[in-house]
Amino acid sequence: MEANNLIGYLPKKTAIHQLSGFTKLICFLMISIVGMISYDTRFLLGLAVFSVVIFQLAQISYREISFVVKFIAFFSLLNLLTVYLFAPEYGVTIYGTRHVLFEGIGRYTITQEQLFYEFNLLVKYFVTIPPGLIFILTTNPSELASSIHRVGGSYKIAYAFSLALRYIPDIQEDFRTISKAQQARGNELSKKASLMKRVRGNLTIAIPLIFSSLERIETISSAMELRRFGKKKGRTWLLAKPLKRQDYLALAVVVLLCSVGIFLLVINGGRFYNPFH
Repeated sequence: MEANNLIGYLPKKTAIHQLSGFTKLICFLMISIVGMISYDTRFLLGLAVFSVVIFQLAQISYREISFVVKFIAFFSLLNLLTVYLFAPEYGVTIYGTRHVLFEGIGRYTITQEQLFYEFNLLVKYFVTIPPGLIFILTTNPSELASSIHRVGGSYKIAYAFSLALRYIPDIQEDFRTISKAQQARGNELSKKASLMKRVRGNLTIAIPLIFSSLERIETISSAMELRRFGKKKGRTWLLAKPLKRQDYLALAVVVLLCSVGIFLLVINGGRFYNPFH
């Protein structure tokens, strides 16, 4: 996959790739949910390390996801800045104390509590983003659908998951095509242009990308309807991977981690770990 591509399935022979698509989906959802709910910094740091480790096990190189990483990093930092601009003392409200590090202008002071809260938000990105990338980059869409159906899930829902993953490369290709068309008309979107000009230029791609996506959805829906999709209770699958020992082991590890997070919610008496008391 080229470095300027967005994201898509990368077939490799790793322990993560060998797991069932259903296993990876459940693990991704469980880690993401517990990571978003908990604000216990100790637990989040441990979960972040775990996410980074399994990311390394999947043998995903930075070159394959460089564009996505830069895109996510930009909006993550933008989100942290926005949180501070709209609620500069939200951390003080949460933790109940106020330790000022720097007196700013008006309400824009820098406190230990606010920095600690935003640090937790930053760690959450390391918890949730690697499993999401792993799930998309290591899961064959057809295999995921067959795995969900095999364990008792509706084949309509399974097929919806499959279409969602298959649609990502299509959106990627449409984005690149529209981007090249814009540049051919003189709208510079390369590194030669300033950051703000590139941002505005990429925003102009959004409208034609939305319309092309809606047109593609309409085409797929019509094709599925003509083939009487959903008229029968079952269907056959090109790829099917039953749950094996490594799948049960992976599920057990993730369930254990999530159980620790739930236990800490009870011990802390809530979602937040407060080091200031």
